[in-house]
Formats: sequence, structure tokens, C-alpha cells
Amino acid sequence: MTSRALSRRATFLLPALVAACASEPPPTPRPLVAGYAHLTPLRLNVLDIEVMTPGIGPATRVDEPAPLRPPEEVARMGRERLFADGTTGRARFLVEQASLLREKLGEDGIFTTAPERFTCALRCRVEILGSDGRRVAFAAAEVRRIFTLGDPSESGARARAAETLVRNAMDDLNVEFEFQLRQNLRDWLRAAPSGAGSAPIEREDLGGPGTRPAPAPPAAAAPAPSAPTTSVLTPTQPGASPFTQSLGTMRVTP
Repeated sequence: MTSRALSRRATFLLPALVAACASEPPPTPRPLVAGYAHLTPLRLNVLDIEVMTPGIGPATRVDEPAPLRPPEEVARMGRERLFADGTTGRARFLVEQASLLREKLGEDGIFTTAPERFTCALRCRVEILGSDGRRVAFAAAEVRRIFTLGDPSESGARARAAETLVRNAMDDLNVEFEFQLRQNLRDWLRAAPSGAGSAPIEREDLGGPGTRPAPAPPAAAAPAPSAPTTSVLTPTQPGASPFTQSLGTMRVTP
């Protein structure tokens, strides 16, 4: 076979080879969240804890793609971190907001795709109920993260951005949630059993927002997760994380 014939054959095969490569699906990103059971358990001096299923509405709106769904992740945090360790009374965990919104910033060009902004807002509350079913105390935690995706046209970019954003927001919520419980429900928190050192998995103590000091002597606090380039809200207190907006209160009802 002459060199001219080989060249002609390669010319015909090249487009087919390029098309085959282009049709290969992008690799699926590995799951980034493996649950919250590895974090320090929060034991409440109550007989029972009810984790309320989040309802459907604007507060739990999730724009696709969403590999991790905020309503499910917040409820999962409540199930895996709260433990009933008492003989009377009960508590309930409520998901008040768990949304993931995607917004296009501008119009698409002929050869370009407009950037998109992702916003993840999470808010939850723990209520302590008396024997008559009335609320006697509560603690609430709220966080918000915003991320701007510069090139949404890249294959899988939206899913990766949404997954990373929700994961980082959940990291923030876990820190804020534990901080608010230790601040506002300290009278209902129980210390870990003396034999807790034999736990089969490593426990991680989380501090408070901002400087995040550990309320109890931790083994070694995990470093705060790194965040992508973000458009963020103004922090609500000096020294707070630029990505976290916090809310925590306690009320006593006679």
C-alpha cells in the first residue's frame, strides 16, 4: 500500500475516531458526603427524639442537577447526630429550610454561556418539649453559601458545583448546629458515656463559628473545608467565617 493510500485512509478514519472520543460520557464524580455519624454525637436528656420530614414548598426547593439534596442531607444530620439519652420528655428536629437555587447571570452569547449562581440555604431547629407537649426550649442554626460558576457549558460542571456547594454548606451547618446546642441547650445535653472511648470509629469535635472554640476538650479539630471562589454574604459577627451566616436563640415558654 502506497503512502498516498495510507494518508487517504487516515483522513477517513480520523473523524470517526474523534466522534467516538467525544461520545464517551464524562466520569461520574465520587460522592463527597458519607454521612455525619463520624462527628461527635449530641446526646439529649430526653426519652425520644422525632426527626420531622421536611415538607414540599419554596423553603425546600431544589434546582437540578442536585447530586446531594439539601432536605435529605439536613434530615440525615438530625438522625445521625442526635441521640435520646434520658428517661422522660421528648425532642423534635425540624428542617425549616433546605434549598438549592440556580440562577443565570445575564444572557448567553453566540459562543459563550452566561455564568450561573448557586445558592444553598439551610436552617434547622431542635425543640425540647415538656410532658404536656409544649415547647420549653429550642436551639436553631442557619447557614448560607453562594457559588458562581463561570462556565456552565463544561460537561458535568453544574452537577459538580452543586455537589461541592451542598457538601460545604453541610459542613458549615454541622459546626453551627453543635455550637448552638451547646450554647442554648446545655441543660439538656448529656456527656458521653465513660466507655465511649471504645467506639469503632473516630469522633470529631466541632467548635463554634468564627474562631470556633471547642466547648469540650477535643482530640483534634478537623480543618475547615476549603471553599471554591465564591460570592458571599457579609459575616454577621467579627471573626466569623465569610461563608456562614448564623442564627441561634433560646426561648422559654411558661
